[in-house]
Amino acid sequence: MIEVNLQALQDRADTSKASAAKIRVLIAEDHPVMRYTLCSVLKQYPEVEIVGEAINGEDAVLKAEELRPAIVLMDINMPKLDGITATRRIKAMSNRISVLGLSVDGERYSIDAMLRAGAVAVVPKERAVDDLYGAIQRASASSL
Repeated sequence: MIEVNLQALQDRADTSKASAAKIRVLIAEDHPVMRYTLCSVLKQYPEVEIVGEAINGEDAVLKAEELRPAIVLMDINMPKLDGITATRRIKAMSNRISVLGLSVDGERYSIDAMLRAGAVAVVPKERAVDDLYGAIQRASASSL
């Protein structure tokens, strides 16, 4: 089940403008195999452009500021800076960037904390191959 923060989606819909450009995505995932899998899945969709990869939370914040993606795929549990805190910092920097959380444990506390930090949704990693593209489309559509 994908957990959704409806207020964050509405905020993006209210403040963003339509764009025919590709959906720019930054992947923030510390596990190389999972990062590779996410990249491989998303490269199948021509409207998705992977603009960068981050291997920890600090790197995710820096790259989000530098690359200005439309969407950050954020692992909740990462070294140096957890995904919840990184999401909070990215949202404070730019409300125009949507964050989709990636959860391995599915614990209610982590999901709720990620949504409170500003993520528009949380996708369980075990469902990422099937659900991630749809979640990206919904987050992107909310910005139109």
